Amino acid sequence: MLDLGLEGRTVLVTGATGAIGRAAARAFAEQGARVALAFRHRREAAEALADELSGSDRGGAFAVPYALDDAASPRWVVAAVEERWGGLDVLVATARRRGARREPHTRFEDVPEEHWRPLVTDGFAPAIRTVQWALAGMRKRGWGRIALVAAPYAADGDPGGEFHAVARAGLHGLVRGLVDEVGGDGVLINAVCPGPTPPDRPPTTPEDIARTLLFLCSAANGTVTGEALTLAGRR
Repeated sequence: MLDLGLEGRTVLVTGATGAIGRAAARAFAEQGARVALAFRHRREAAEALADELSGSDRGGAFAVPYALDDAASPRWVVAAVEERWGGLDVLVATARRRGARREPHTRFEDVPEEHWRPLVTDGFAPAIRTVQWALAGMRKRGWGRIALVAAPYAADGDPGGEFHAVARAGLHGLVRGLVDEVGGDGVLINAVCPGPTPPDRPPTTPEDIARTLLFLCSAANGTVTGEALTLAGRR
């Protein structure tokens, strides 16, 4: 059986009350990892999941507030994990915003900046902040794994969704740009993109995505970094 080397590792999952976040948290806990569950609104759901994952045969879990629109939130979330467990080994960032698309029949040049700026900034700024705070400790300890959950590129374009595409490109660029800088410190970073499932394929489930995140963020992965993996998506 493949040893993922996750027993006793500390994991932060953002967006932990979403379908993908819940599946990822359970997958890491089943491997004996300690899991911090970052949530925005659903405190009761996050705390219930923490109770579920804190069984006697698992590494423990706790819930911690996390706000995408609060620039200070990533710092305090990472600090909470480090204070409780002495360090953060794995970051799985599933939290992301889906802002409004531009109105039908509105031309691109007529979209005011106050509309598109939040769509672009909120799409990837929280991930950048969280990765910054997580990386500092990982590099000191010489080991770390980061996985960002991002939407894939639309193969044929995405009319009306140009600003979301900019945010997606920002996340992919973050992953590619950090590879050389952090690789020498033992940190691997990737993106996982749940894609639209073609009609002739079974649907991709949160558990499928969680298994991919589990491998990418494990000790079994020693080479895959800088990639944006689209699961069952269009090419």
